Amino acid sequence: MSQQNWKTSSGSSLSKVSVCVSLYLLTWSYMSDFVFSCFQSWIPKRIKKRVCTTFVEDTSSNGEKCQCGGGRESHDSVATEDSFGAAIVTQWDSSQHTSECPTDAFGELEFAGAGRRHSPFLRLSCDTPPETVYELMMNTWGLPLPNLVVSVVGCEGQEKMKTWVRDVLRNGLVKAAQSTGAWILTGGLREGVSRCVGEAVRDHGATAPALSQKKVIAVGLAPWGMVHNRHQLVNQQGSFPARYHVQNTSQDSYCLDNNCQAFLLVDDGSAGHWGGERAFCARLEDHISHQRTGIGGSGNIEIPVLCILIAGDAKMLERLDTSLKKDTPWLVLAGSGPTADFISDLLDDVCSASPAAEVEPTLSSNSEQRDRVREKVRKYFPAQTDVEKLVDRVLSIYHNRELITVFNGDQDGSDDFDTVLLKALVRASKRISSDASEYTEELKLAVAWNRLDIAKSELFNGDIQWKYEDLEDSMTDALINNKPQFVRLFCENGLNILDYLTYGRLENLYRSLPDGLLAHALLRKCLMERQNVAGSKPSLNEDNSNVTTPLKNSHTEPTGPTSAKEISLYEVSHLLSDLLDDVCQPFYYKPLKLKQTNSTRRTHKYVNKLLSGECGYRRESCRSPWETLFIWAVLQNRTEMAVYFWEMTGESVLSALGGCKLLRELAKLEKDTENKLAMKELARKFEKLAHDVFGECHQNNESRSFTLLIKKSKVWGEATCLQMATVADARLFFSHSGVQSLLSQIWWGEMKRSTPVWKLVLTFFLPPLIYTDLIKFRQHEVDVKSVDARDNLDGNDGNISLFLTVFDLSSGSSKVKPKKPFVVSQWRKFWFAPVTAFLGNVLMYFLFLCLFAYVLLVNFKPPPPDGPSPMEFVLYFWVFTLVCEEIRQTFFVGTTFVQMIRNYIQDVWNKCDLTAIVLFIVGLCGRMFPFSFEFGRAVMAIDFLVFTLRLIHIFAVHKQLGPKIIIVGKMMKDVFFFLFFLAVWLAAYGVANQALLYSYDPRPLWIFRRVFYRPYMHIFGQIPIHEMDADKLESMQCTNNITEIEAGEEPCVNTNANWLVVILLVVYLLSTNIVLVNLLIAMFSHTFSKVQENSDIYWKFQRYNLIVEYHSRPCLAPPFIIFSHLHLLIKRYIRRIPSSKSKHFVLELHGSKASHLHTWESVHKEILLSAQNKRQRETDTAQLKRTAVKVDTVLKQMTEIRDHNRRLRQLEAEMEYCCSALTWMTQALSQSNVIKASHPPPQLRASKQNKNKTLY
Repeated sequence: MSQQNWKTSSGSSLSKVSVCVSLYLLTWSYMSDFVFSCFQSWIPKRIKKRVCTTFVEDTSSNGEKCQCGGGRESHDSVATEDSFGAAIVTQWDSSQHTSECPTDAFGELEFAGAGRRHSPFLRLSCDTPPETVYELMMNTWGLPLPNLVVSVVGCEGQEKMKTWVRDVLRNGLVKAAQSTGAWILTGGLREGVSRCVGEAVRDHGATAPALSQKKVIAVGLAPWGMVHNRHQLVNQQGSFPARYHVQNTSQDSYCLDNNCQAFLLVDDGSAGHWGGERAFCARLEDHISHQRTGIGGSGNIEIPVLCILIAGDAKMLERLDTSLKKDTPWLVLAGSGPTADFISDLLDDVCSASPAAEVEPTLSSNSEQRDRVREKVRKYFPAQTDVEKLVDRVLSIYHNRELITVFNGDQDGSDDFDTVLLKALVRASKRISSDASEYTEELKLAVAWNRLDIAKSELFNGDIQWKYEDLEDSMTDALINNKPQFVRLFCENGLNILDYLTYGRLENLYRSLPDGLLAHALLRKCLMERQNVAGSKPSLNEDNSNVTTPLKNSHTEPTGPTSAKEISLYEVSHLLSDLLDDVCQPFYYKPLKLKQTNSTRRTHKYVNKLLSGECGYRRESCRSPWETLFIWAVLQNRTEMAVYFWEMTGESVLSALGGCKLLRELAKLEKDTENKLAMKELARKFEKLAHDVFGECHQNNESRSFTLLIKKSKVWGEATCLQMATVADARLFFSHSGVQSLLSQIWWGEMKRSTPVWKLVLTFFLPPLIYTDLIKFRQHEVDVKSVDARDNLDGNDGNISLFLTVFDLSSGSSKVKPKKPFVVSQWRKFWFAPVTAFLGNVLMYFLFLCLFAYVLLVNFKPPPPDGPSPMEFVLYFWVFTLVCEEIRQTFFVGTTFVQMIRNYIQDVWNKCDLTAIVLFIVGLCGRMFPFSFEFGRAVMAIDFLVFTLRLIHIFAVHKQLGPKIIIVGKMMKDVFFFLFFLAVWLAAYGVANQALLYSYDPRPLWIFRRVFYRPYMHIFGQIPIHEMDADKLESMQCTNNITEIEAGEEPCVNTNANWLVVILLVVYLLSTNIVLVNLLIAMFSHTFSKVQENSDIYWKFQRYNLIVEYHSRPCLAPPFIIFSHLHLLIKRYIRRIPSSKSKHFVLELHGSKASHLHTWESVHKEILLSAQNKRQRETDTAQLKRTAVKVDTVLKQMTEIRDHNRRLRQLEAEMEYCCSALTWMTQALSQSNVIKASHPPPQLRASKQNKNKTLY
C-alpha cells in the first residue's frame, strides 16, 4: 500500500514537473512571438518593397519577359492584362511602372556553414527615406556610431581587379577604417570590388583582432534583383534567422558576401539589373554626412563621408555627378579601370590645357575644351551613343573638381592611404566651409579618427603656431569621447586649461556623461531630488537633449527654466558629498554662494531660483582645473584620462587617495561585474601611486613629508591625507614606514620611542618619577642642516624639527609658544601622551574587570533593601564614567547629530561598547526587583563576557598580537560557513535519529535537545550508546502509551530499526568529525596563509584608528575620567578654548609655505614618474615596440629607395632618348649643307660614359 502511495505521489510530482515545463515552453514561445511581432509591427509598416505593376514586353525575349527582368509568370494578372498600357509604353521605368507594398524580407541572416554570428538584413524600396534606414541601423541593429563612412563603388560584375588595387584595399583602406572606426559601404555581393573589400575585412579581422577596440563594419548595399537565392530571405513575419546557402559553382550567380556585418537590399522592382541602388546610396551618404560624431552626437564635426571610385563604366559618371552636387568628396584610384582612368586623365589634361586664371563657368562655352572632353569620352567609352549627354555630365563633374582627389596606385604606396583619405576630406571641407581655418578641419578629423600619429606628424610638428581658439572645440571633443592622448597634446601645444575650464563648461561635461554610466544615474537621482522640491521633474526628452547638445563656447550656456532642469554644479557637489562622506566640505559651494548651515530643502529652493535666473558663475574660471577634471574622469572610470589629470594635479598624494575613495564607493554601487572589477583595479593603482609618491617625498625629507600628511587642502574640502586614506581604506598607504613613523611619534608624544614599558608603568603609579631621568624626553632641536633654498618650506627657516612642525604650528604660524615652567611642562609631556592614556586605560580596565568579577561572584547582594553592596555601587559609578566617555566620543566626530551617530555606529568596537552598556542597564534594572533578580544576574554574567571580549581591541596595538587578531577575525568568517554546512548535517541526522528512536514524543524542549543539542555533542565524543544501541539499552521507566507520554512520562526507545540508527550514527560521525572538521582546518590554513602576508598591512591600518582614539581621550582613565570630563566641559563650552591636540593631525598652511610644499611634492612626483617611464622603456615589450617602429621606418625608406631607383631609370631612359635624338640631329646637320662647321662634333668618352652608367 505504501509503495502504491509512493508511486501515486511520484506520478503526481512528475505530472507537476511536466506541467511546469510545458508552461515554461509555452511562455518562451509567447515571448519569441512577442519579439517577432515587435519587429513585424513597425518594419513592414515603415519599410516598403517595390513590385512591377506594368508588363512592358522585352523584344529580345519573344514576349516572355518584362523589361524589368521578371518573367510573365512573376507579374500579376492586372500587370499582364493591361494591353493598352503595354501598347503605348516602350521603355520601362521604375518610378512609373512599380508600386510599393510592405517588405517581406527582413531579420537576421545566417550563412550556412560560415560559423559566424548572424547579420541583419532588410529589403527596402529605393525611395525609402534614408533617415529611417539610419535609425534602424543604429537603434535596432546596434551598429556602432562611425567616425568615417567610406563608400567603395565601381567594378561591378565579373571584372577582374588589379593586384595593386587589392593591396590598396587590404593594406590601405581596411587598415585606415579600422584605425578610425569607419563604416565601409560596399556592393555586398561576392563579385568585383565588393568581394575584394569583404576579403580584406575578413583577413584584417583574423590577423589583428586585438590591436584595437574598434571594429571595421562592412555594410553591403546590393540590388535586390541581383541577389542569388533571394527567395530564401522572404518571410512575411521576418526571419530570425534566415539560412542562406552560398553557391560558388555558377559564374552568373551573385551571392551575398558573408564578410559583411549588415545588408541593405535595395529594391527598384527590377530583376537582374544593376544600378537600382545607386540613388539610394547617394541619399544615405548625404544623410549620414549631416550627423555628428562622438558619444551621443557630441562631436565638433559631422560624420565625414568619402566615396572611392575603382574602375567603373559610363553609368558611374551619373553616380559621381549626383554625389558631387551634394558636396560628397571622391577619391579616384587612377589606373584601376575605365571611369577612374577617364576622370584622372580629364583633370590632368584639362587643367594643363586651361590657363590658371580661367574659371570653370567658361569651360562649357569654350568649344575647344568641349571638343577635348568629347574626344576623351569617345576614347574611354567607345560603345556609348549619347556622347553629348556624357559630355555635359563630365563638364558638371569638372565644375566640382575640388571635391575629387586622384590617387595613383602605381606611384603612391598603400602604407599612407589613411593620410590620403584625411587629405581628401580636408580638401573637401575647405571647399565647403569657406571660413574654416587652414588646419582646423584637418585637426577635427584627426581627433574624430583618434589618429594621434597623423596629428603629430602633420599638425604639431613645430611648423604651425596654434591659437587657443583653434584648439578649444577639439579639446572638448577629446574630453567627451575619451581621447586622453589628444588632451595631453593640446595642453602641450598652446591650450591654457585655466582659460578653457569654466564652471559652465564643467557643467556641460557632466551633462555629456553616457546614459548607461553609474555616475550619470547618480547625478540624475540628485537632480530628481532637487526637482521634487520645485514641484517638477525633468522629462526624458530634456535628459536626452543634455547629452546630444554639442559643447561649443562656455559663454553660451543655457539659462532660464530649461537650465534649472539640467544637471548643475549642485548635483555634482551633492554626489561628491555622498561618495566622500564627511571627510570633505561640500564642493562648489563658493561659486554657487551656498551656505552649509542651510537645510536641504532651503538649499534646493535656492539652487532652483539661482538656475532659473542669470547664472553668472558659469563664466567664472575653475580655480583648480586639473583636480576638477581628475574627479570628472574618475567618476567615469576612465583610466588613462584620470592618470593624466592626476599627473597634472598639484596635491598628488591627496588627489590619488581621493580618487581611490571615489572609485571604491562607486564599485560598491556598480552592478556590472566587469565595471566593478575595473573600478577596484583603478583604485588600487591610485593607492599605489599615493604610496610611491609619499615614499619618494619621505626619502628626501622626513619632517616635510609628515607635514604633507596632516596639511589641510582647500581643493579637497579641508581634508588631509590621513583622513582621506582612512575613509578610502588605503591599507597599503598606511603600511608605509613614513606614515607609521608619524603615528609612532604622535603615539609617544614628546617621550622617546625607546622608553621601556616597565618605566611607564612604574611612573604611572609613582608620578614624582616624571621629574627624574627615568623617562627620557625629546629635545626641541632645530635641524641646522644646510639645504638648497628652493627646497625650504617657507623660504627661510623651512627645516624646522618634527616637533615644532607638527605640534607647535598654529594656523600656519611658525612662532614657538612661550616656554612653560619645568614642573608643568614635564607633567604635560608625560600625561598628555596617547601611550600614557592607553596604558592608564588598560590598567584601569583590568581593575574594572576584576571588580566586576568580584561583584558578580562574591558580592552580588539580593534586591533592595538588602542590596546592592557598596562595591556594586562603585561598579555602577565606574560604568557611568564609561557611558560619559562613549558620549564624548560620539560628539567628537562629525558636524551634525546624524553624522555623529553614523560615524560612531560604523566602528565595530563602538557597537561592542554600546552592546555592553545596554546589557548592563538591562541587568541593573532586572536585579533591582525580586521577580527578575535571576534574570538580571544572568544578563550581568553575559555582560561581563562582552566587557572581557573588549580586551581584544586593546591588544590590537601590540605588534605581535595585532596581526594575529586580524587573522582571527578573518577566520571567524570561515566558522560561519562551517556552521552552515554543520547545521545541514545536524538537522538531517537529528530529525532522522529522533524519528527512528522515538515513535511519539510531543515535548518541544526534548525534541530540540535530541535533534540539535545531542548530535552537536556527538562531534566531541559524547555518544549515549546506552540510549541508542538496542544491545546496550539500560532498564528505565518508560511507556508507549500516548496518553501517559502526553502527561509527561518518558517514552520508550523504538528498537525496530535500531540497525539503521547505528548506520546513521557512523555516517554522521564520518561526515562531521572527518570531512567537515578537516574542511574547517583546511579553510583556516588557507585563510592564514592568505592573510598572513597582508596581516601586517591590516594591523598598521587599524593601529591608526586606535592611536586617533586614545589621542583624543583625556589623560585620566575611568573612573577618574569624570574629572577630565568636567574640565573639558568648562574649557570647551564655557571658556571656549580650542583643543591644542587637534593640530597634531590637522595643520593649516597659507601663502608661500603651502606653495613651496606643493612645489616640493610636485618635484618628487615628477622624479617618480620619470623613474617609472625609464623602467617602462627598458622592458622587453617597449624595446620590441621600438624595434618594430625602426623596422617599419627602414621598410618605408627601402620603398622610397626603390621608387627613386625606378624614377632614375626612367630619367636615364629619357636621357638616352634625348642623346640619340641629338646625335641623329647632329649627323643630319653635318651631312647637309645648311651649316658649315669649323670642327667636327664632340664625342662622348667611353670611360666617362661607363662611369655614369655605373653611377645610375
